[in-house]
Amino acid sequence: MLERANRAYYVDAAPVMADVEFDRLLAELARLEIDHPELDDPESPTHRVGGEAIDGFQTVAHAAPMLSIDNTYDLGRKDNKGLLDWHDRVMKELGGGGLFGGGGGPMLVADAKIDGIAMSLRYELGRLARAITRGDGTRGDDVTANVRTIRAVPLTLTGTGVPDVLEVRGEVYFPLREFERVNNEREQEGEDMFLNPRNAAAGTLKQLDPKITASRRLGFVAHGKGEISDRKFAATHSEFLERLRGMGIPVNTPLVATGDIEQVVLAIRAFDSRRHKQQYATDGVVVRLDSLLQQEELGFTSKSPRGFVAYKYPAERKTTVLIRVDPQVGKSGKITPRAVME
Repeated sequence: MLERANRAYYVDAAPVMADVEFDRLLAELARLEIDHPELDDPESPTHRVGGEAIDGFQTVAHAAPMLSIDNTYDLGRKDNKGLLDWHDRVMKELGGGGLFGGGGGPMLVADAKIDGIAMSLRYELGRLARAITRGDGTRGDDVTANVRTIRAVPLTLTGTGVPDVLEVRGEVYFPLREFERVNNEREQEGEDMFLNPRNAAAGTLKQLDPKITASRRLGFVAHGKGEISDRKFAATHSEFLERLRGMGIPVNTPLVATGDIEQVVLAIRAFDSRRHKQQYATDGVVVRLDSLLQQEELGFTSKSPRGFVAYKYPAERKTTVLIRVDPQVGKSGKITPRAVME
């Protein structure tokens, strides 16, 4: 029941029980496992609260490079660096017509660019084997002990057709409601408050005590792939996401899937008006070719795939009034100035 509730909340976005009920059942299961240790399972939901503290983080190589995505801050054709310029290059390099089935443009998928920490999850025989940060793109830190405490990350994949090796790339992020909760707790305890969700998520993943990571209730969404043992696993990005969803992995649902770049532009403009209402921080939209074969055909630059581009919204600046500066005293006696603004 707990695993079903977990999936309903993180994958299906259709909760089947309240948080308080989930916590009550989790506590009941923990008591049963204490009374009957022979029934304790390493994959049990109770182990999401974190195990023993770890000594440090090992740096390991990625099976497939984790590249960054080129950014653009312009929608129109300006200085040859805008979203439409990227699309023009894609059309030219793919050769047009025949590849697109009737002369239209290639199918594109656009989704929100979540401001989190890039993560690679490696599943072997359906079980989470390793979680690695992006690092320098070729090597990253093994943070498996901490990622195992993130309830949005399934420890065991469900469904059919699970490949022997499946690497899923995505973002670990701090849900804004949880970020606010943790900051309120830190303020009440006289500790320094976190400045922003992304940096707080990065620091949380580097905690040597997984229990701290568990207490901050990070989220995860998948948006890309690494090594996959089954080359026929998916032909398109859309199919890839659907297969992940069927296995219990939360995915970044596309804003639009279309062969018309103008529809992508409209989706980007429409999302700008509602992006601050999401439960994650976002500063843009990633646009990519839906066809994985076309992505491979375009190849890569030294640091980025040519079949992707990230449109980033202009930075927002607003004026406020500084009312006063209060001294905030921490547990150790450290005094930190805290600005109070309108």
